[in-house]
Parts: sequence; structure tokens; C-alpha cells
Amino acid sequence: MIMPRGQLLLMPVRPAFIVVSLLAALALNMLPLGPMPWMPDALILLLAFWGMHQPLRVGMGVAFALGLCMDVQQSSLLGQHALAYAVLMYGVALAHRRLLWYSAVSQAPQMAGFFALAHAVLVVVGLLAGGGLPSWGVALAPVLEALLWAPASWLLLAPQRRAPDRDEKRHP
Repeated sequence: MIMPRGQLLLMPVRPAFIVVSLLAALALNMLPLGPMPWMPDALILLLAFWGMHQPLRVGMGVAFALGLCMDVQQSSLLGQHALAYAVLMYGVALAHRRLLWYSAVSQAPQMAGFFALAHAVLVVVGLLAGGGLPSWGVALAPVLEALLWAPASWLLLAPQRRAPDRDEKRHP
């Protein structure tokens, strides 16, 4: 694949970094912060990021398993978050090759649609299960996640931008 002009060639990501970042996002989502529907979902953000940049390592199966963990922790309908995360990963998988050509700032508005779709699935499944209508704050979460997309991308790609070991024979 031809790299876009001005984009650096990244080092391979360490699988342990992916696992640690996803577990940290899961732990952040599980913090007891009270009922705040506008709170951005850190796990949605990281699943979308790794689904775009490492689709062979983080796919719908990982998203579904982490969604089940969220369902159990939040005592919600079993499969509600799992379905929303799987739908998100499916959308990201369809568009990841196209999205990688854009900068993180240009990707953010496009990712807002995927984040809104995932939250819409959460709301619709909750309504079908007999839950009440959420407050208007639930519409703010995808916007906040889209605003966090560029800083999260920069932060998660930082370890891959490390300089390779310097070869003294080639570079005096």
C-alpha cells in the first residue's frame, strides 16, 4: 500500500500494549461515576481505534467479549453493549482502509457517525427491553468521543513512532 504523503512509517505495535490499553479503557468504563449518560465511552473509542489500525488483532470477537463484560458490570440486558460494540466494529471494518488516508483530525467527524450508531444501538436495545427513554445527554457522548478521537490517536500511536535502533555502521 502506498503511504499518504507526509505520513511516517510506524513501527509494529506490541500486542501487550493493545491488551493493556483495552483493559485500562474497560476499567475506566467500570468506575462508579454515577448516572452520567453524556460520559464518553472509553472502550468504544479504543475499540474503534484498534479496529481501524489493527483489524486482524482487534475485531468483532474482542468487541463482543468486552461488551459482555460491560453488560455484566452495568447490570444491563446481556448482549446490549456486546451488540453495540460489534456493530461499531463492523462499521469501522468496512471503512478502515478509506479512513486511514485521512489525518486524525479529519477522521473525527467521520468517526462521530460510527459512535452515534453504537450509542443508538444501545438506546434502541434498551427501549426494546422495556427501559425508559434516556435523557438528552446521551446525544452528547458521541460528540465528546469524536472530540477525543484526535488526542487518543496521537497518544496511542506514540509508542509506534519510536526511533528504531540506530545502526552505527550505516549512520556514523
